[in-house]
Amino acid sequence: MLLTMTENELSRIKVIQDVCDKQITGVEAARRLNLSCRQVSRLVKRFTQFGASGLLSQQRGVPSNHRYDDNLRLRILNLIHEYYSDFGPTLAREKLIERHGIKIGLETLRQWMIADGLWVPHFKRKPRVYQPRHRRDCYGELIQIDGSHHDWFEGRSNKCCLLVFIDDATGKLMNLRFSETESAFDYMVATREYVEHHGKPTAFYSDRHAVFHVNKRDAKTNRITQFGRVLHDLNIELICANSSQAKGRVEHANKTLQDRLVKEMRLQHIDNIEQANAWLPDFITDFNQRFAKAAQYPKDMHRPLRESTDELHDIFAWQEPRKLSKSLTFQYDKVIYLIDPTEENQRLVHQVVNVLDRPDGTIAIQYGNRKLEFKVFDKLEDVDQGQVVDNKRLGAVLKFAQAKQQQYDQQQTRSRSKKAPKRTAQQRAIRQLEAINPVLVHPEQFKPSTRKKP
Repeated sequence: MLLTMTENELSRIKVIQDVCDKQITGVEAARRLNLSCRQVSRLVKRFTQFGASGLLSQQRGVPSNHRYDDNLRLRILNLIHEYYSDFGPTLAREKLIERHGIKIGLETLRQWMIADGLWVPHFKRKPRVYQPRHRRDCYGELIQIDGSHHDWFEGRSNKCCLLVFIDDATGKLMNLRFSETESAFDYMVATREYVEHHGKPTAFYSDRHAVFHVNKRDAKTNRITQFGRVLHDLNIELICANSSQAKGRVEHANKTLQDRLVKEMRLQHIDNIEQANAWLPDFITDFNQRFAKAAQYPKDMHRPLRESTDELHDIFAWQEPRKLSKSLTFQYDKVIYLIDPTEENQRLVHQVVNVLDRPDGTIAIQYGNRKLEFKVFDKLEDVDQGQVVDNKRLGAVLKFAQAKQQQYDQQQTRSRSKKAPKRTAQQRAIRQLEAINPVLVHPEQFKPSTRKKP
């Protein structure tokens, strides 16, 4: 009996026992139990007559007066067995109300279903077992890709992301590249490095990051991301995993890299992304010598890269369609593009062209298989007062300029379109190019010297 009592009941019995043993007075017992003296007196009499069991509630073990009728309980369980045997309590309750007019508490129904074996509580369910997946048979058959966000430089630089490409059959690191973010442009740059060095694999295996998978079910898209379109153009399959356990090989590699790579860069005095990307090929070679395994079959599933350099420039670009106006202009990323009004281009009024926004920051405009020449009117830069604009396009340019000026007066801010791609990879490429030769980035600022050589 004592084993089934609550702490409050045991405490009450002890206090009443002390009163019977004359250890404390009835007044003190009433104060401790927050009861009246008359009630304490009644409890003492019941304790003397019946012992500890006399202090327990007489309703203990007796069904509640508010419980559901047994006939109703049987009727509900029979309905569930007949129509809703594989339903959860919440859905079963909704159907009982909608189709049978039976209102019942959710928790009550859940307990009835548990007692009848129709529902297993989550805490009693066996954990899902993830069987280890066998490696693929051939090298280059499946390449797992992932981005690992970590403090790679241990505070010497900002936190960044490491893009990891690892072969499933051998565990070889195929490519590593540091980037500020895990964006589509960064994956495009890393993937181009991969295919130019190794060729085209059969498939890439990734998680459901927004770079690889369209997460919005109601998105008004063709259900393919920019990176997915790149792989489609290269004839490489993209497979997205349903769970993190499914790509355990690359997850394990990430943990190993977060240990070894961080310490190696510390010893090599590498403090930023540029230095790390230049040194990573040496690390990959050493890592593969230590940890890579032989594939089950020696066949290399990589296919040769037959696309030309110009074709790769177009494939590895952010592509957006735009419709030309009557004056052969359109807007992309808050910049006005003016197509050269040649006789051939005059036929493109109201036609849709493709804007190719490349990772290195260059822009190309394509109609079919033909590249179009164009001029740029950038609303975010200072307007060149001497800029020559064709008279037929002046209205369109002024309209854009007025809209931008009004927006600027209201917001007092200037920024690129939020719908445009992230440009961290572009900015890094431009900085590297400026370090080599600034004239290549800003040719309009180059002024040749007029001095004659002595």
